[in-house]
Amino acid sequence: MAAPFVHGPALLFCPADRPDRYAKAAAAADAVIIDLEDAVSPENRARARASLMAAGPDPATTIVRVNPAGTDDFVLDLESLAHTGIRTIMLAKSERASDVAPLEAFDVIALCETVRGVENSSEIAAAGNVIALMWGAEDLIASLGGRSSRGPGGLYRDVARQARTTVLFAAAAHGKAAIDAVHLDITDLEGLRAEAMDAAAVGFSATACIHPSQVDTIRAA
Repeated sequence: MAAPFVHGPALLFCPADRPDRYAKAAAAADAVIIDLEDAVSPENRARARASLMAAGPDPATTIVRVNPAGTDDFVLDLESLAHTGIRTIMLAKSERASDVAPLEAFDVIALCETVRGVENSSEIAAAGNVIALMWGAEDLIASLGGRSSRGPGGLYRDVARQARTTVLFAAAAHGKAAIDAVHLDITDLEGLRAEAMDAAAVGFSATACIHPSQVDTIRAA
């Protein structure tokens, strides 16, 4: 059985190929998510893994986002993590319980960011090594063949809100934490504040973010 979720409320993404930012991100937020997936171009991932191994970030405040199960990068990510003390990982594009099954050595935050992942979020949350679920808006919309998760006024479209609620319900039904998606417009602190306050009000345990300037707003919410 996985350990309880102890990170949060503000989780800050940091590209794995920018080791100069690891410590700053960890100091700014409650935990840093060192990202080996979307934040790193494919040609830079080998260097990113080497940077992660060399840096040896604090396992107590570090989460590593690995590439989707079944990919070559996923295998290489796990090989690199074997040389660190990191034991909390975020699995990108989690789509079924079998995706997290090979990760019994880790506490897993399952990122449900595709149609299949949202649909199967309850079975994913039931896995013993899963400590939390997170949802993601942009990759979800891309998996639908869409273009934008938000309407002209900046609010989430109904389809994104449905996915958010589905993932929240799945996590709660299995006693796991839920993490709200990032607010991509870093200049829109009012929009972030409204979303983070809503997240806290309905039971999310944390909100992920992409810039240190967003941390205080999330903590206040």
